[in-house]
Amino acid sequence: MPPRNDAALQFLLTRRSRPAKTLGLPVPDRATVMDLLTAAARSPDHGKLEPWRFVVLTRPALERLAAAVPGRGAELEIEPEKIAKMEAQFAAAHLAVAVVSALKPSDKIPQIEQVYSAGAVCVALLNAALAAGWGANWLSGWASHDRIFVETTLGLGRSESIAGFIHIGTETSAPPERPRPDLERITTWVEA
Repeated sequence: MPPRNDAALQFLLTRRSRPAKTLGLPVPDRATVMDLLTAAARSPDHGKLEPWRFVVLTRPALERLAAAVPGRGAELEIEPEKIAKMEAQFAAAHLAVAVVSALKPSDKIPQIEQVYSAGAVCVALLNAALAAGWGANWLSGWASHDRIFVETTLGLGRSESIAGFIHIGTETSAPPERPRPDLERITTWVEA
């Protein structure tokens, strides 16, 4: 049997995202964020393309994004409650990392695998923050999928998209456990 890392396994078996609206101050400092990004960058990356990058959003940047949401939402004729929810996601946050899917030209690595790698980075960053003792949550929302919003507010290029916003802060209240998947229902064993 290979050696086990019981602490890591126990963390993974019990990990739980924290609702972004419950994350407060303090937030990790720059050096800590860089450690978390270093952990996230160790994600699977077929072909070593690094088809992702990070945009660290501090409070002033998040306030700027929140202020941009209502106008863009109105232009898109988004329902007012969806606009308010998206605005609040940024307005209530103190620190978030935008994980940007940045596809690279490749004859060997399909674009979908590059997108999956960016998703893996989101999970790794989320888990790194939680393992380091911070509260964290992975969010997106309509603004993260709007070309004009992401290009004008975050400076994304035409071939880039938001894989997720990872909100990080101090947990202010412990969330209740939520129902988990029925593994017997969703698992198929192929033995021949």
